[in-house]
Amino acid sequence: MAITLVSVSPALHLRPTLSSVSEGSREAFDLLRKSAETEIPDEFLQYAERVVFRKNSGSGDAICFPCPLRQQEAVAALKALEGCAAAAIADIRGAKREREISVTLENVASFLMSTYITNIDGIDKGNPLAKERIPDTDLNQAQTILYRRLSAGLYETRNRGEYYHIHGSLDATKTLEMIGLPAFDSDLTDYHDCIRTIEGAVKQFSGAELEKLNREHGQAGAPVLTNEMYRKTAHGKAMASLPLFTVKPLNMNAPPTPFPESANQPSQCLQGLRIIELCRVVAGPTIGRSLAAHGASVLKITSPKLPDVPFFQLDVNTGKHTTSLHLKDPSDVKIFESLLETADVIIDGYRPGVIASLGYRPEDLAEKAAQRGRGIVYVTEDCFGGTEKGAEWAGRPGWQQIADSVTGVAWEQGRFMGLEEPVVPPFPMSDYGTGCIGAVAALSGLYRRATQGGSWICRTSLTQFNTFLLSLGTYPPDVQDQLRREHDADFFGIRHYDSVDEVSQRALCSVKRLHPNLFADHLMQKAYSEAFGGTVSWPRQPLRVDGIKIGHVRPARPNGYDKPTWDGWERDETLLDT
Repeated sequence: MAITLVSVSPALHLRPTLSSVSEGSREAFDLLRKSAETEIPDEFLQYAERVVFRKNSGSGDAICFPCPLRQQEAVAALKALEGCAAAAIADIRGAKREREISVTLENVASFLMSTYITNIDGIDKGNPLAKERIPDTDLNQAQTILYRRLSAGLYETRNRGEYYHIHGSLDATKTLEMIGLPAFDSDLTDYHDCIRTIEGAVKQFSGAELEKLNREHGQAGAPVLTNEMYRKTAHGKAMASLPLFTVKPLNMNAPPTPFPESANQPSQCLQGLRIIELCRVVAGPTIGRSLAAHGASVLKITSPKLPDVPFFQLDVNTGKHTTSLHLKDPSDVKIFESLLETADVIIDGYRPGVIASLGYRPEDLAEKAAQRGRGIVYVTEDCFGGTEKGAEWAGRPGWQQIADSVTGVAWEQGRFMGLEEPVVPPFPMSDYGTGCIGAVAALSGLYRRATQGGSWICRTSLTQFNTFLLSLGTYPPDVQDQLRREHDADFFGIRHYDSVDEVSQRALCSVKRLHPNLFADHLMQKAYSEAFGGTVSWPRQPLRVDGIKIGHVRPARPNGYDKPTWDGWERDETLLDT
């Protein structure tokens, strides 16, 4: 697939080179719709020819990131398919009409950097003052203490040239102690000292030994494989036969459930629907954020006893209400089950089996939904995927960096940087891409519930997004050469052990220099958040669909801010994109 590049010289003069992101997005969209055609209604595909990829500046057609993989094209294609879904749903909620679907490519690039450019009163993730503005949900100090944060990192093992990504997740203690280090070390405050200490400990083990330790301690972690190596694993072989996402009947004993009636045609295609989000960090909550942008009432439920990354909430909680319920507490269980009674969608972003172990198997929820006469759509997102296939690693815990490491994305990034070692890519781009997939899957399930009845289960994973991304191929060598020439030399000083924050902050500096218009005010939405006590700015939606509005009607709030109820939700339609 040939991609033309329009990029920016160090002098900031745009010049055309080999191809365009808009052309690449169209080709990625054509591949996407073919690969997803078994999982989406025909009515979605009828809108495929109405899709337009728009660019308002040279940066819209430019490859903006110092990366070899086609992240912008992949996510633009997914947003286009989301638009097809929204258009088809709008048709059955009101008068059918011809609708153009447009994806603005500058907004796609901003969306992929969202957690690094979302800010409160101008304070972004890289600003030390951010800690004072965001409630502390880092209960185990896995983020706030540098030494503990770097327990999530990509390190070389005892075997030269073999790498392993350990991941302290949201509790670094188990990971640090399993490699022979103390859970806390007040003397380790320097970034490079922390890395040397942790990598020194990792180098006492082989990759196989680290795998065994992770299994014994129930920790996330994975070997860093090339894509060729991944495809030869038992898990990779099992996943090869799966599409990007699946949408399957769960229980067909409920009649078709029309979308809620309204005195006037709703301005957004999911207006009136209720969604319970059981997720943390980025990928799962991005599903909920996307559905909230289509007007759904998304209630994010987190336990006050479970940690979450504080700053991410400013980004992924946009458009939602948030509440705290502990599903091992009988009184909270009673409230949760009252919320379930009228919910339309459940989003499950935990490791496979976790929510089921609390007494909420999808099959049981579907049976209860059949008894009430209205089906439910259950959406699962996890790291490895393959639950429906019984794939080898299906039940393993994991995060974006784990998926990037095991599927070959990290090795592609390292090679691009001229290294014979893997490097995690900047920004949580695979997280956002996976969130986009989950939103399309949810829309497919809701359409089928409305037209065919029953309950539906939708599944996707970080590795499935990465498989799609890698299937698009890397940019040609001359394009990669140009990216290396134009981006900051400081970025190319990154090594395998550098943290995702270090990689992302250096990439952000380079992108700001080359593409300052991606950070312009008109690409950001702003609103005062009473919950955060300041004005939150976040990237505008990349997607437009004729006849409906797409955007959030409330700003973000921290986890646990709202009462656990569907009643009394504020809705500010002036916030909707026009």
